[in-house]
This record gives sequence, structure tokens and C-alpha cells, in this order.
Amino acid sequence: MRKIGLIGGMSWYSTRTYYEHINRGVQAKRGKQASAPLLIESLDGAELIGLSSAADWKRASGVLTESAKRLEAAGATAILIGSNAMHKVYDTVAGGVSVPVLHIAECVGERMVHGTIKKAALLGTRNVMVESFYRQKLIARDIELLPPEMGFVDTLDRIIYDELILGKPTRQSERELKTIITNLEKDGAEAIVLGCTELEMVVDVDANVLPIFDCTRIHADAAVDWIVGTE
Repeated sequence: MRKIGLIGGMSWYSTRTYYEHINRGVQAKRGKQASAPLLIESLDGAELIGLSSAADWKRASGVLTESAKRLEAAGATAILIGSNAMHKVYDTVAGGVSVPVLHIAECVGERMVHGTIKKAALLGTRNVMVESFYRQKLIARDIELLPPEMGFVDTLDRIIYDELILGKPTRQSERELKTIITNLEKDGAEAIVLGCTELEMVVDVDANVLPIFDCTRIHADAAVDWIVGTE
């Protein structure tokens, strides 16, 4: 089986989720005693939070690119960036290595085009919801995205940075996400894209009023397909 390299630590809670999803997926395909050939480099998430200036993002791209290079040198045959927000520097990271870097939004988009979803809402951190680097990957597959509502953006930033990356989701945040999703349905959304690797902590992915496309599960599924050779 081929080996995945995961750039993690952003946050370590989502890295743990990736590890579990990937191993369960490999086990489902290869047998109960199988586990995933997997390399993880866990970065210090505190150094990659609240980036705003061009200099901040240039520094982040350097940190992630060097991480990808180390994973490739250690034997990874494909790489995942375990953070939606950090895909802003995807092109630099992918250009720094010779192995594939599986883009999380492209994986989500591919999953969505196999269904009948034509209009969706994207939830995540501010840069994921507002900037084009993530949204354009879905729009390119003829998926219409509702425009971001800044009130929702502020709420999600608070929940993600004050609770989820600390591993402390609250019932209040669960209720707030339910309200946001209900309002997005009223606005015409046919599905919700969770564009933050920690949002599954406060959104019931399997039982909701709308179909939920959980980026973490989908990205992990793509890793499993790569490992077992179906990609």
C-alpha cells in the first residue's frame, strides 16, 4: 500500500480525527487487522492562527512547504494538508514537492458532483468563507454557493477559534450551528459544506436538516483511496 503524509497540528483535534477516519477506511477495505501506512508531521498550530498580512501568509507557506518536503523525504507518496484555511498556500506547497498534494476542496467538489446538489452553503473560518481560493474549487464544478453572511462569519470564527481548536465545543454552539443551517436552508441551500476540519464537533453530519459534506471525512476518504490504490 502507498503511504500518506499528513501535515497536521492545525488543530491536533482534527489531526486525531484524520488519523481515525483514515485508519477505519483502510480497515474497511483491507480487513479488520489492517492499519494505514501514514506519516504525520504535527506543526505548532499556535504559530498558524490569526494570519492576516501578506508576510504572515508567506511565512505560513514556508512552514507548510518545508513540512511537505520532510514528509516526502520520509517516504510519503501523497500529502494532505489537514486544514482548510491553510489551502490558501496550497499552490506553493504543491509546487515544493514532487508527490501529489490532495486538495481538500477538490475532493469535496468531486464528491458533490456525483450527487444532485446544485446550490450549497460553505461554512468555515473567515478566509475560507470570504476569499476565493476555496470557493472557486466548488464553483468550477458548477456548484452555486450562497454568498457569505458576515454575521455567520463572525459567529463561526468565534466558535472555531475560541472553542473547537481548544477541543471545548459547547451545547450553545451546537444550537447556533443548527440555527445557521436552518436559515441557510431558507435562503435556498440544498446542502452544507463543512469547510473547517473541526466543525463536525458541533454539527451532526449524519442527521441534519440538509445533506452535510464534511470536508474531513471526504479528505480522509481520498487518502484511503490513494493508499489502497484506487486513485
